[in-house]
Amino acid sequence: MSQLINKTGFIEDDWQGEILPFDAFWNGQDLPEEEPFGVAIDVATDPFDLQPWFGRVDMIVIPFAGFADGRGFSLARKLRQLGYQGRIRAQGHLLVDQFRAAMRVGIDQLEISDDLAARMPEHQWKAVPLSDSYQSHLNAA
Repeated sequence: MSQLINKTGFIEDDWQGEILPFDAFWNGQDLPEEEPFGVAIDVATDPFDLQPWFGRVDMIVIPFAGFADGRGFSLARKLRQLGYQGRIRAQGHLLVDQFRAAMRVGIDQLEISDDLAARMPEHQWKAVPLSDSYQSHLNAA
């Protein structure tokens, strides 16, 4: 199982769609006719390769294999800079200390294991200040 977190705290997963692997786009797999659907990408994915589907993809899932790997943050930021408007979910090993950075680059939700959630309870996530910083003018798209 896992725990989903957004800027309000621990939340229930309201996602009702299918999540496809990014390879499905390149391998000619038929895309779902019904919305919503999402895509799970690798941190090495070039966001330009996904840009033609921005209008159809409702959620992009970015994996975080370890807390020391920041490529997912860069990828999320690039997706937002390219104009992706849908939901971005970070999935994997993320820490409370990384929550503010995740929100600032455009990640909407974090999905962590129940074990991590037990070690970092909801009150710790809610204590993270998410207000604008002195650099917030740099984030304007």
